[in-house]
Amino acid sequence: MVKPIRERRYHYAWVVAGLTFLTLLATAGVRATPSVLIVPLEREFGWSRATISLAISVNLLLYGLIGPFAAALMDKIGVRRTMLGSLAAVAMGVALSSRISTPWQLVLLWGVVVGGGTGMTALVLGATVVNRWFADRRGLVLGVLTASSATGQMVFLPALAATVTRYGWRPAVLVVACVAALLLPLIALLMRDRPEDIGLRPFGAATDAPIVSTKVDRPFAAAVGALRDGLRSRDFWLLAGSFFICGLSTNGLVGTHLISACLDAGIPEIRAAGLLAAMGLFDLLGTTASGWLSDRYDNRILLCWYYGLRGLALIYLPFGLADASWGLSAFAVLYGLDWIATVPPTVKLTADAFGRERSGIMFGWIVAAHQLGAAVATFGAGTIRSVIGDYQPAFLTSGALCLVTAAMVLQIGRGQVATVAVLADPETAVA
Repeated sequence: MVKPIRERRYHYAWVVAGLTFLTLLATAGVRATPSVLIVPLEREFGWSRATISLAISVNLLLYGLIGPFAAALMDKIGVRRTMLGSLAAVAMGVALSSRISTPWQLVLLWGVVVGGGTGMTALVLGATVVNRWFADRRGLVLGVLTASSATGQMVFLPALAATVTRYGWRPAVLVVACVAALLLPLIALLMRDRPEDIGLRPFGAATDAPIVSTKVDRPFAAAVGALRDGLRSRDFWLLAGSFFICGLSTNGLVGTHLISACLDAGIPEIRAAGLLAAMGLFDLLGTTASGWLSDRYDNRILLCWYYGLRGLALIYLPFGLADASWGLSAFAVLYGLDWIATVPPTVKLTADAFGRERSGIMFGWIVAAHQLGAAVATFGAGTIRSVIGDYQPAFLTSGALCLVTAAMVLQIGRGQVATVAVLADPETAVA
């Protein structure tokens, strides 16, 4: 006889975390796909990199802008339904993109449909699941969930590059669509919204600990109200500003354009994809370690180190491209270790500033700033490459901005108390 969920020795939070990891893994593979499509689309249709980068920029921008509304939607209809809607939209949009023949179709399908779908399972999904299901080991679990983005890149990119090289870009796109579709029955059958729905408390919570409720009746109004309150907070501007540079220096620049930069330097596409996959492996280690460290050390100091090291790595990158024998390997290690290691400390600082009750929606807006930076870098770097024929100015500018951000993050939490920290009820923000 199968035991009721509440009587099993393991906590169901680990099942929920596992399903969340698989979902973020799949959507990370979807978001990594454009990096292997830029050159094939350029060759087949004669589109410029600026034109292709525009669609990717729309994708990245929507991925971020939908995040806070997705967090509010999770509070309204539940995490499970939100995940199902996201995966269905992603699978449909990616599959249909295999039939494109004009730039506007690329912008509509990959930019709007896929960008919106992945945005519903963005970083806010991991933050929401951790805040609901875990009272203990939150930093470590969040680090693992965040690292799923790197793992997805590590798993998908070499296979996608090989498929593109051997069979063309359309079969590669269809493979990605199938992966997203295969997750739908797993989420439908096993995902749960909250521990109390199955008679449990969050993992590690005391039996007398109060249950934190984040349910809202007006998700759109709650998201807009959270933004209004955030704009009054110095800490929000510091967190959002630093995450803007994070997006500008990671998936918007390196994640999108590194393979193209490698091809410009005479490095084969499969090897370039392998380089990104290796970076994903090091980021898996670095981000998981970052989650562990964020439970134990000052998160501002951690962010200072992460942005500083990333800035130095990006400034070094043009020289690494010129010496592909060992220079790129050194870059992959240094840059990969802190690619998205910034996420766990940023989530912790957001919760400290605005409270766990509103941390999901507030972090959603901070992620929106991240993706705005990613969109700027994607389109900007593509335009720079189209105009002057070289990515070097984009890499050097991004590296310099990271060094400035390393100093900026030390000011988070100093001097001014976050305005919204006193708002216990999300609905009061829009009253």
